Amino acid sequence: MEKGKKLSGLRHLFVTVFLSGFANFMVVPAITDVTMAAVCPGKDECSLAIYLTGFQQAIMGVGTMVMMPLIGNLSDQYGRKTLLTLPMALSIFPLAILAYSRMTFYFYAYYILRTLTGMVCDGSMICLPLAYLADNLPVRQRASVFGILSGVGSASFVCGTLAVRFLSTSSTFQVAAFVSMLAVAYMRIFLEESMPNDADGLTQPILKEGPDVIQNNGDEPSKILVFKKIPSVKDLICFLRSSSSFSQAAVVAFFNSLAEGGMMASMNYFLKARFHFNKNQYADLMLISGVLAAVSQLLLMPILAPRIGEGKLLSAGLLVSCINGLLCSISWSAWVPYAATVFSMLMVLASPCLRSIASKQVGPREQGKAQGCISGVSSLANIISPLIFSPLTALFLSENAPFYFPGFSIMCIGLASMISFIQSLMIKSVPLTPSTKINSNCLDA
Repeated sequence: MEKGKKLSGLRHLFVTVFLSGFANFMVVPAITDVTMAAVCPGKDECSLAIYLTGFQQAIMGVGTMVMMPLIGNLSDQYGRKTLLTLPMALSIFPLAILAYSRMTFYFYAYYILRTLTGMVCDGSMICLPLAYLADNLPVRQRASVFGILSGVGSASFVCGTLAVRFLSTSSTFQVAAFVSMLAVAYMRIFLEESMPNDADGLTQPILKEGPDVIQNNGDEPSKILVFKKIPSVKDLICFLRSSSSFSQAAVVAFFNSLAEGGMMASMNYFLKARFHFNKNQYADLMLISGVLAAVSQLLLMPILAPRIGEGKLLSAGLLVSCINGLLCSISWSAWVPYAATVFSMLMVLASPCLRSIASKQVGPREQGKAQGCISGVSSLANIISPLIFSPLTALFLSENAPFYFPGFSIMCIGLASMISFIQSLMIKSVPLTPSTKINSNCLDA
């Protein structure tokens, strides 16, 4: 009975993630054209649009880096559903602005509000659902179900992108705003609250609220670390250093997010300048990669993860990401980016594998902290990424490039993926039994 209740709760979580992802992903193919029309009407190349996108990504990264550990920690205290409500509700307002008008004034209003709300919204819809799953799943099932959750996100990506092909730009934002409201209503009505529990017996909490206490685990007394509801930088550093595998996973997350953030900030502008892509062609690319990603995460990962392990899947995904970046950087024809989408089948496996590895390093009352911490590290990369790749992209797409190589910034993104791949090879094998134990050395004896 209890198991059936948990599975029902997971279904409602998947629907919530699908609706929220659908609303947010369907505006992605249109936003480049909207930005260009508002900032540089009638042009295919616009450095200001690239810089605005990069600046927004950096500012949202700063906010996310600060907010994700806090939100993850608060969700350990007050529940996942309670904390999910805030980002899902906030995400409605920027969409509503562009649903009303896409004139220059309204675009800048959207830009400012999207930047502010993105600090809370972007990472929350990753780390909180993962923490919710970790609350309700044994350790052995996490990698597979984390992959299924990513597959649901990819399915929402596909459906949202497909919907854009049949909608005008104005209708796209109107539908997105409506579905965002529907997602909040569904989540509040159907999704049950989830609180951390100690039932799976993984470990004692690394970071515990309240005064320090001495616990005896059968060998020697150990001190439990105090962790405040608002974590300091020192707290986060202690958390990251509490396990070598967790630290290495954080490094991989940093360089992988550096590459993903660079691709997000640069790729569309590269394709527009190089091959004159528009909203429909962006949508086609996203649709193909989304379908392949959904198939891979929903069908392949539940089969492969238990057999070959998250570590090998993580490395394979990162290696393919590197090859994808290098291939796209030398695109000689418009069909090359389409052909490169086949790499999506392995690329998308990296993130759920990384999250599963991180999840297994902490106790049941620290899943929110762990996922928030990884999201915070990823957000730090998202701050740095546009500061590097946006100017680089603008420079090599302009007439003032030091040498002709329009895809130079994309090649550098591929090299960042290569670093994350090399680091992933150093992550030690993660045990699949609930006996993982982490000792913290952050406090003086």
